[in-house]
Amino acid sequence: MRIETSVTRLLGIDLPIVQAGMSWASSNAALPLAVSRAGGLGVIAAGPMYLPDLAAAIGAVKDGTDRPFAVNVPLYRKGVEEVLDLVAERRVPVVVASQGGPKKYLSRFKDLGTICIHVVASAEHARKAADAGVDALVVVGGEAGGHPPPDMVSTLVLVRAVARAVDIPVIASGGFADGAGLAAALALGAGAANFGTRFIATPEAGVSEAYKRMVVGAGAADTRAVGRGLGVIRALRNRFTDRMAKLEAAAAPLEERKAAFQAASLKMAAFDGDVEDGKVEAGESAGLVDDIVPAGDLVRRIASEYLQTVRLMPQPALVPL
Repeated sequence: MRIETSVTRLLGIDLPIVQAGMSWASSNAALPLAVSRAGGLGVIAAGPMYLPDLAAAIGAVKDGTDRPFAVNVPLYRKGVEEVLDLVAERRVPVVVASQGGPKKYLSRFKDLGTICIHVVASAEHARKAADAGVDALVVVGGEAGGHPPPDMVSTLVLVRAVARAVDIPVIASGGFADGAGLAAALALGAGAANFGTRFIATPEAGVSEAYKRMVVGAGAADTRAVGRGLGVIRALRNRFTDRMAKLEAAAAPLEERKAAFQAASLKMAAFDGDVEDGKVEAGESAGLVDDIVPAGDLVRRIASEYLQTVRLMPQPALVPL
């Protein structure tokens, strides 16, 4: 199956389905490899990875498929220069950069012929990144898990605003879990949708079984955005988010809120399985996830759902005036 859009043409993939770079969940080869094999874009999340592990994951994906894949590089992470050196050395076909400006990496990867995608959360940053010369944008709306925009502008509005503001391909991110969501993203002017939380509920995702079960059991209203002034995250409700919400409602001093925020980590939930006191980062789309399914099957299912959604959409009746 092929669904052609501006993003699929740019990346050389069959389907406008991008698996988000998620620390721990896609900090491996298994999940990105399965997605890329199925016709989407698999993304290795370099954020928490040691260099030898990242090198091994890149090698495993390259050995497992000749289809395009990407590495997500958070530009704020410690040792980012060494990570960028490794990604350049291994000739990764696509780089998805986040949490920093494109000048840090753009020219070196452009010279290599690497496709450069930049993550933004506002129309202003989208215009700046496009003007700098990135090839495409991931536009993150308020529904997203992990790090949504602090102003919480919805994906529905933000993606449309960015699509109107730039002339490069856009990948919509935040709130997408199925083929109907993909159809909505394309209707807004995006060339693909970024699926994060939905891919956590796969066997290939590198997080604890407790984390996956919590995503599957969540409702649409079961996330909280916490950490204002500290780097907002959206996570599933648990003891950690309850503590943060109480401190924020009471206008607790910054240092007290910072101590509570830093006492929890994503690793606690993803690696150790502590889903009560760790950061169970997930988007509002968790409310649309109700099963754990192999990632390749999931890609194909989303594509089939998209086609069915489009077929069932009402067709306008054109009545001559």
